[in-house]
Amino acid sequence: MARKLAYDRLLFADVLLLTILGLVVVYSSTTAIVQRSGAEGNPFFFKQLVAAVVGLFLLVAIMQADYRWLRRPFVLYSVVAGVVMLLVAVLFGPEIQNTRRWFVVGGLSIQPSELAKLALIPYIAYQIDKKKDRLDSAMFLVPTVGLTGVLCGLIALGTDMGSAVLLSIPVGLMIFVAGVSMRWLFLGGAVMACFGAIGVAVQPYRLARLTSFLHPEQNALEGSYQLIQSLIAIGSGGLFGLGPGNSMQKLHFLPSPHADFVFSIIAEEMGFLGATLFLALFAVLVWRGVEAGLHAPDAFGRYLAWGFTSLLGVQTLLHVSVALGLVPTTGVPLPFISHGGSSLVTTLIAAGAILNVSEHSR
Repeated sequence: MARKLAYDRLLFADVLLLTILGLVVVYSSTTAIVQRSGAEGNPFFFKQLVAAVVGLFLLVAIMQADYRWLRRPFVLYSVVAGVVMLLVAVLFGPEIQNTRRWFVVGGLSIQPSELAKLALIPYIAYQIDKKKDRLDSAMFLVPTVGLTGVLCGLIALGTDMGSAVLLSIPVGLMIFVAGVSMRWLFLGGAVMACFGAIGVAVQPYRLARLTSFLHPEQNALEGSYQLIQSLIAIGSGGLFGLGPGNSMQKLHFLPSPHADFVFSIIAEEMGFLGATLFLALFAVLVWRGVEAGLHAPDAFGRYLAWGFTSLLGVQTLLHVSVALGLVPTTGVPLPFISHGGSSLVTTLIAAGAILNVSEHSR
């Protein structure tokens, strides 16, 4: 067993800085919403601050543990079973914002799709570790693809196609790096594309988003409204930005300026240079996560670190791509930055797992 070393201080500082900057951005991007509602203080900022405190506490607690306890079948399968039950239960819960994605407990919202990330990545890492010599066999592919399909399908049924796509991409990257035959990867990609096409076809608003993405100028006041306003915000920022707190698009022009399009507000207020700085912080996160996996003492730790790193990296890439109009509009939060308690806590737990692997690296 590898001895426990010092944690990756650069990665820890990067995560802490991103969390602090996220609090600043949430406060700035919600000022107009708070003023219009007449609420005292800033409830968005307060909820995000509580989530940050809880998430950082869990991050430190995870750093003090040994990631290999997740490799125990009882722990792993208990977590997976609990998440599956939550994803099923939320489908029978009340609609919130015309979707079934959240539980509301004591005034706090819990999003099971975020918990699915914490269950699936360790599960895939466990399967790779236990069956690394049989990756092209049904013993590996059936449980791996099966659970991924179940979780993504349940999430999609809750009208959250973006989270379903986001969850599937890191799994594909993990099994690709592990050495699964390309024919299985192509087959899996084709099956995903078919289900994605069906999901778009059965929901008219998804098809409208796709057509609006392809021709945004033809539907600027409806389907493409968010994208057009996002591009205006990014373009208005120029090189140096309008200054912290001076965004114009957050004044009820750009929907979800604190969540789905928070990067647009960052670019507007801080300009190209400020947005590049944020992306550089995410690049450091990916770099240090890859390094933690490279030097992990076992395959489970390696793919655990790489899985969570790819999850955060892909999520960042998707959010920025939506803001820039490179992919169809979908609700993918920017890790550490976007408003959302479940997302922030989950992100910090994932970062804690990566830091834990770095502590046990050779």
